[in-house]
Amino acid sequence: MIELFRNPKFARLFFATVCSQLAATIGTMAFAFYLLDRFSSQPAYATVAEMMYSAPTLLVFLFVGVFADRFDRKRIAENSLWIRAGLSALILGAVAADVWIPLVFLLLFLRSAVTKFYYPAESAMLQGILHDSQYVKAAGLNQSVMGVFMLFGTGLGAVVYHWIGVMGAVTVDLIGFLLGALLLRGLRLPEAVRLPNGRSRLSALSLPSVWGDFREGLRYILGRKLLASLLGGLSLFGLINGCFAMLPMLTMKYKLAGDDYPFYVSMFSVFLGVGVLIGSGIGSVLVGKFALHKVIIACMSATAICVLGLAWSSSPWAYLVWSFIIALFLAPFNIAIGGWLPKLVAPEKMGRVNAWIDPIMMAGQTLMLGLIAWLFPSLFSVEGLHLFIAVLLLAATVVYLATLPRFVREEEREATAATAASPAAAAAGSTTVSG
Repeated sequence: MIELFRNPKFARLFFATVCSQLAATIGTMAFAFYLLDRFSSQPAYATVAEMMYSAPTLLVFLFVGVFADRFDRKRIAENSLWIRAGLSALILGAVAADVWIPLVFLLLFLRSAVTKFYYPAESAMLQGILHDSQYVKAAGLNQSVMGVFMLFGTGLGAVVYHWIGVMGAVTVDLIGFLLGALLLRGLRLPEAVRLPNGRSRLSALSLPSVWGDFREGLRYILGRKLLASLLGGLSLFGLINGCFAMLPMLTMKYKLAGDDYPFYVSMFSVFLGVGVLIGSGIGSVLVGKFALHKVIIACMSATAICVLGLAWSSSPWAYLVWSFIIALFLAPFNIAIGGWLPKLVAPEKMGRVNAWIDPIMMAGQTLMLGLIAWLFPSLFSVEGLHLFIAVLLLAATVVYLATLPRFVREEEREATAATAASPAAAAAGSTTVSG
C-alpha cells in the first residue's frame, strides 16, 4: 500500500479526492439532519434531497464518459471542483436567506450534475498513473478510505450540524472543494494520461458524435461477456443503493430510536465504517488467495442473509451489530469489483464504460428514492424495504453464479490459446526468414 504513495501523482490525486469527498459527506449528512428537523412531519423532503444527488446522472450520462475520453481529464476533474465550490457558496446564500426550499434542491441538483464529471475523469487518470498490479491495492485503499468516511463522515456531519448548524456544514463543503481543486492545480500528468485519444475541440462536439461514442461504449461492453455480466449484476445495485441511502435514517427515526435518531444514525456510520476498515484488511487477503468472482459471489450471498437480520432487528444496537457484519462482507466485494474492472477495460475506453455504469446504477437509485418519497410510510414499511434489498441481493448472486464462473473459464482458455499461438507464430516467422 505504501508504494502507491511513493508515486507523487497518485498521492496528489488521492488527497484531492479525499478532501472533496469527505467535505461532501459531512455536508450531505448535515443537510439531511436539517431537513428532518425542520420538516419533521414531511420525511419526503429528506428523500427528495437524496434524489438530488442521484437524479442528475440521468441528465448528463451521455456526456460524462465522452468528455473523459475526448478532453483533458485533469482539467475536467479540477474545473468540476471549482464549479462545485461556487455552487456551494450559492447554497450557503440560499439557506441564509431562507429561500423557497425547492430552489435549494435545484442548486443541489446542479452541484451533483457537475460531480458526475469528476469520477470518470479521476478513475481514468488513476488507470494511467498506476500499473496493472496496483489496481487491486488501490481498490483496497479506496475501501479503507470509504470506511473512514463512514466512520467519521456521518458523525462529523451530526457534530457540525449541532455545533455550527447547516451553514457551517455547507461552508465545510465549500472549503473541501477548494482544497481539492488546489491540489489538482499542481498535478502534472503526461499528455498520454490526460488525453489518451488525442486533442479534441469542444466546438467539434455534436449530439450525434456524443451518441455515437455512447453507443460505442455499449458495443464494447456487450462484446466482452465477462464485462457485460459484471455490469449486468450491478444494475440491481441502483435499487439497493436507493434503499440504503435513506433506510438507516428512516429506521432509526420512525421505528427504533425516535427522537434519539441522530445519535444512532451517527453510530450506524461508526459501526459500518469500522466494519469496512476491518473488511478491507480481510478483503485484501481474500482477493490474493481466491478468484475474484468467487469472492464477489460469496460476499453477496452472505450480505443478503445479513440484511434479513436488519429487517428483524428490534433494538437500535442489534441493527448496528448487523450493519457491522454486513460491512465485513461489502468491503471484500467492492475490492474485488474495483480491482477487476480496470483489468477488463482498455484505458482509452474507460470513460465510455464508466458512462454506462453510473446511469445504470443511478437510474435505479433515483427510481427507488422516488418510490420511497411517494409511498413511505403509507405503503412501504422499513421491514418491507429491507426484505426487498435481500431479494435483490439474492437475485444478483444468482446472476453472477450463473455467468461469472463460465465466462472466466472462457477468458482463461482464450488467453491460454493466445499465449500458445504467439510462440508458434514467432517460430513460423523465423523459419520463413531463414528460408
